[in-house]
Amino acid sequence: MTVTDALLAPVLAADARRPLITFYDDATGERLEFSGETLANWVAKTANFLRDECDVEPGTRVAVVLPAHWQTAVALLGAWWSGAVVVGDPAGADVALADAEHLDAAAGAGLVVGFSLDAFGRPLADLPADAVDYASEVRLHGDAFVPEPVPGDSAALGDATVDDVVAAARRRAAELGYDAGSRVLSVADWPLDLSGGLVDGLLAVLAAGGSLVQVRHPDPAALDRKAEVEKATPAP
Repeated sequence: MTVTDALLAPVLAADARRPLITFYDDATGERLEFSGETLANWVAKTANFLRDECDVEPGTRVAVVLPAHWQTAVALLGAWWSGAVVVGDPAGADVALADAEHLDAAAGAGLVVGFSLDAFGRPLADLPADAVDYASEVRLHGDAFVPEPVPGDSAALGDATVDDVVAAARRRAAELGYDAGSRVLSVADWPLDLSGGLVDGLLAVLAAGGSLVQVRHPDPAALDRKAEVEKATPAP
């Protein structure tokens, strides 16, 4: 079972149409909301794209060099669904998924996939000639995906295994008191390890079957109002 199967399948089985991720960018005024069903469609498209266009298969090292963003959640879950090992350092990675700010750093990977992170799906400007544009390509792929079996002791996040990642997510969900009724507002970054915001701010919420309100470029003066409007509790 992949990390994605373990964390996403129970959410979809419980109530696929309930909001799963609500994303704000206070610098642009964006607000986007995704049900479990809609997010899963994006994850499937991404997994198909990675497998069919980027030759990602179990064990492929995929560097994710992206900010805390709904597309990053999709990228992570798509990579794990395809059996990839997610890493933070593009140097030596087979594929790097990067936004405009990190394209230079991503050049050390075998293949670079550029993410514009644009709310309207516009392609990334000034993409290197040998790179692939995520927004242009991902929409061409199917919204159903059948993963290959992945052993629990396979690497999933650096040296951490599939079992390690899932266990950390479930453990932190219990420690933080998250459950299926939790709606968590977070401004945390998502460093690619098991000790910080990636687990507490994303994976633990999924493991609990809760709902995430993720805010990028947060306006501190507006956070209390957001929490009230979204009926969300700020993350610890």
